[in-house]
Amino acid sequence: MEEITKLNPHQIERHLLNTVDTMLAVITTYGLRVIGAFITLFLGWAIANAVYRAIQRAGARSKRIDQTITIFAASGAKYLIVAFTLISVLGSFGIQTTSFVAVLGAAGLAIGLALQGTLSHVASGLLLVFFRPFRVGDAIEAGGVNGTVRSITLFVTEIDTADNVHVVVPNGLIWSGTMKNFTRNATRRAELKFLLSYVDDAALALKIVHEIVARDERVLENPPPQIGLASFADTGITIVAQIWAAPAHLQAVQFDLNRAVKDAFDKKGMTMSFVQRKALLGAPIPPAV
Repeated sequence: MEEITKLNPHQIERHLLNTVDTMLAVITTYGLRVIGAFITLFLGWAIANAVYRAIQRAGARSKRIDQTITIFAASGAKYLIVAFTLISVLGSFGIQTTSFVAVLGAAGLAIGLALQGTLSHVASGLLLVFFRPFRVGDAIEAGGVNGTVRSITLFVTEIDTADNVHVVVPNGLIWSGTMKNFTRNATRRAELKFLLSYVDDAALALKIVHEIVARDERVLENPPPQIGLASFADTGITIVAQIWAAPAHLQAVQFDLNRAVKDAFDKKGMTMSFVQRKALLGAPIPPAV
């Protein structure tokens, strides 16, 4: 303050003018760059989202493109545009992007070595998308989980079980194990078993099962149902009916046919055999002296 008071008015005016000129130069040089950077970021983000939505719409219109591939392609394009936008903004401030990319590459290599297990899930996710052993909406058994696939991402696959539990399974566990797809094929086979007593008429029981199976329109005629006597055990005769149906109808067909056969057997007075045990009760044995 003392130095400023010693200056004459002309010197103070000159210092103020120099300060204003410096501030204007800084604002002109960097302020416009900051405004341009914000505009570039906004446009880049808007373009990335527009491309993301366009790829999703194109994938939804095409019946040949799986939804999983569409999501992967849309996400990859979006983040690629965002990455180029950031590099462009850094270049506008005079930052050497080549060095920046080299640093990012070195950092990526170090992170990759530290996260080898995690990156294996990424590789597995890419393989799942490329070979497509299952798709979104399929009923599968993989990674020790049985349910319906809800989404396939780079790292994990999300599955909803039959009792509506949301399970997240790492892609590496799925790809390295056995995968069962219950909805890939157009038809599935179900095997129904009925245990008949030896005192009942086996021929009549086979006729009843044949008639009930033939009446159900959900049971396919090709391949034809196979019905016969499968085995003879101590508890009775096992009748087996092997039927084919669409995967969506399979469980309902099993339940309905089991109920229909049980009702028909009851009307004919037939006995569904079961294991019987008899307990012989006597006087307690006195303890040894």
